[in-house]
Amino acid sequence: MDNSVQELLDILYNMIQDAWGLPLGNERCVIERNKVLDILDEVKAKLPAELNEAKRLVAARGEFVANAKREAESMRKVAEERARQLVDETEIVRAAKEKANGILSSAESRAAELRDVANQYADDTLMRTEEAINDALSEVRQARSRFRSVSGGRSGGSMSGIVPEE
Repeated sequence: MDNSVQELLDILYNMIQDAWGLPLGNERCVIERNKVLDILDEVKAKLPAELNEAKRLVAARGEFVANAKREAESMRKVAEERARQLVDETEIVRAAKEKANGILSSAESRAAELRDVANQYADDTLMRTEEAINDALSEVRQARSRFRSVSGGRSGGSMSGIVPEE
């Protein structure tokens, strides 16, 4: 017979259940001794093999579970490291933005200051230029007036009207 232990036990159970009962025998029955002994020998022979197979399956299951736990732990560590990196990157970006905002604010402030200084410088330069032109105009008028008084009041005609009088 090439049956599993479970099948052999089922055969024994059916043999006993179907066996002829003895009259007044308190649930005693007649079974074929040799058949039962052959089946029990086969059970004894197969039982260690099936137990070994069951042990091997339990060990394989345990190894599978251990591998799954190691892999899960490894994945958890990788995820934690990635989360730490993301947090660090977020902090770096936040710090960089704060620094950039500070630099921009400082640059805008410095630019406004430089613009004010440049405007003041341009205004002062234009004012000095205006004063210099007014002084030069005044000198030209005085020179013309002296020239008229020396020349006897005659105007040369060609120069008249070049410099307006105030």
